[in-house]
Amino acid sequence: MPDFRQLTVRPVALATALHNLATMIRSKEIPTLAELLRRTDAIGDGSERPATVPTGFPTLDGLLGGGLRRGDLIVLGGDVGTGKSALALAMALRAAELGHVVTIVTGEMAPERVLERMLAIEGRASIEALRSGSIDEVTRAALGAVALRRSFTVPKVRHLPDSGVDALQMEWLDDEQTELMVVDSLQQIGGTYSLEENSARAILMLKKLAMESNVAVLLTAHLPGLTPGRENLRPQLDDFGAMGVVKQLADVVLGLFREEIYQRVIGQEGAAELSILKNRHGQSSYIDLYFYREWLRFEDMVDPDR
Repeated sequence: MPDFRQLTVRPVALATALHNLATMIRSKEIPTLAELLRRTDAIGDGSERPATVPTGFPTLDGLLGGGLRRGDLIVLGGDVGTGKSALALAMALRAAELGHVVTIVTGEMAPERVLERMLAIEGRASIEALRSGSIDEVTRAALGAVALRRSFTVPKVRHLPDSGVDALQMEWLDDEQTELMVVDSLQQIGGTYSLEENSARAILMLKKLAMESNVAVLLTAHLPGLTPGRENLRPQLDDFGAMGVVKQLADVVLGLFREEIYQRVIGQEGAAELSILKNRHGQSSYIDLYFYREWLRFEDMVDPDR
């Protein structure tokens, strides 16, 4: 895959974005070691909040040192139909329930559809039943409880601007409270170049946004490098495309795999594997999840949520 030197021969806008990112990193105010130690003490005694946003999946949070770190770009990729959007939404919901300010920027579906999915996930109801109004009394009571309980802990939902990552950055200037921003998805971010070049530029700009705004950015992505029929269909770093920029710049890269979308394995229905393909702050590993397809809901197999 190309490295940064090769990126300089790409469109001027991409090379400029890379230069600006490097300049921003060099000029960013760096705390002293004493200040870092003071923050650690403050987190330990509870007077300061950790710089991480929990995903609500205990095994994943343990491997990531508490969750998604503010200032980081986290990319979640998987094949079509694996449930990337559902998993990202689940993380957003759980983070919001824990008191964190979360914004979802969606290009994959209308904001109303996102809210519909929230109800399905939290109330354990099927999307079909919600749309048709054919829910039973028990499910209706559960949905009512969710609507009441989550009245003030629902992520904000915005539509992804049609004009690309620059417009997204401009909109973001009006939002200084968000701790976690979920962008769904990379390939929906528009631009004036090819899909690969638009994706590479979006990664660069979102990385810059994460660092400048001290927000964790969770970005879903399709896998253009995942060729059908290859022996191992689990996501690899090189599958993310975007001229290699995901592989080089993302702080954490997650790959979602569900074997049942390729072939049915008796006794393995719902089984999902989330690999940590890159972790700038720690180890690479994987966790086992379970996917309730009817509810679009993921659970941690080792430590279920509830």
